[in-house]
Amino acid sequence: MDIQLISAVLFVLFLALFIAAKRKKLQVQKILFPLVYLVMYRTKIGIKLMGGAAKKFSKPLKYAGYAGVFIGFLGMIFMAASLVAGSYNLIINPEAPAGVGVIQPFKEGVPGTVYVPFFYFIISLFVIAIVHEFSHGILAVRYGLKIKSSGFAFLGILLPVLPVAFVEPDEKKLRKKPYIEQLSIFAAGPFSNIIIAFITLAASVFLIAPLLGSMVELDGVLVTGFVEGNFPAEKAGMSQGEVIKEIDGTNTSYLLNFSSALAGRKPGEAAKIKTDKGAYSIALAENPENKERGYLGVYVQQSKKTKDSIKQRLGEWPVNAMLWLFGLFYWMFVLNLGIGLFNLVPIGPIDGGRMLQLALLKFFKKERADRIWKSTGVLFLFLIIINIFLAIFKGVF
Repeated sequence: MDIQLISAVLFVLFLALFIAAKRKKLQVQKILFPLVYLVMYRTKIGIKLMGGAAKKFSKPLKYAGYAGVFIGFLGMIFMAASLVAGSYNLIINPEAPAGVGVIQPFKEGVPGTVYVPFFYFIISLFVIAIVHEFSHGILAVRYGLKIKSSGFAFLGILLPVLPVAFVEPDEKKLRKKPYIEQLSIFAAGPFSNIIIAFITLAASVFLIAPLLGSMVELDGVLVTGFVEGNFPAEKAGMSQGEVIKEIDGTNTSYLLNFSSALAGRKPGEAAKIKTDKGAYSIALAENPENKERGYLGVYVQQSKKTKDSIKQRLGEWPVNAMLWLFGLFYWMFVLNLGIGLFNLVPIGPIDGGRMLQLALLKFFKKERADRIWKSTGVLFLFLIIINIFLAIFKGVF
């Protein structure tokens, strides 16, 4: 049985047992109970640390807050435009990719959702939640607000499945603060997630990738699967897991060489392909996306092996560890950026919604501002539901 699946199931069971043990100290927010709900466990964890950081970095935090507001509104505009354009594309072209998706740690989960391996999933979510809420808390303390509590929460979809974090500043005093201070506090969470995303990207590109490159050598193109439709590579007997070494005598140690060897080839042309398992003579098919181009019908990725010098001294584990770390940083980048931007969508209680509400109150009377805010929130909530529903519908059918 898959260790990722076992770990995911055990984690959900652990959360259920934790909630049962601490039920007297928990508060349940019934969203669509018992289908969807939020279980909150209040503590004082991190409050002193927030206060110390706010005091020590008071001036930089002020300017970081301003930057967060600027990036926050840019992100809001980007997400609003993307959701509108993406929803339109989905309606006129059902095959188009959805603008948003549900992430989950089960490989055989709901079709149309985004699968993230469990360990990457849970580590990334903990980092995202802690950084996001800690940033809100630091900015709140920076502007003189008391943090009443902090803690963990568990989003339940029948069972508690998603851990999140929260901080609770004094909301009454928050509403009395100048608009720019409130905006800085609301923007701090998404802004910090976006910063973490690009830090992990930089670490991957400038640290992990060079280290990995010094340990491995590229030795061909790995066939990871076949495109549905009985295309020539599969018909010729090529199997998943083979490594393509040459095409018509051209070395394909690098993925770029593989692409170059097929570039400009026409449907019907013969291609002699050498792999680590054998040789094939294949007549190229039409590319489904461009009928003028030849097509093998394979999914591929770069194949690599540990250098002999590393293998003899240390074995395979350093490369496996670096590959695992590279995967973690990839998902840290994707999820921090995605969730950070998603929090800027102008919907009700999330950060983007609260920022939009403040901006509207600056330019309109309260009654009109609230009307525009509610209508905007309903519109974008509807667009998100459409994207998720159509993605799942396509996955099922």
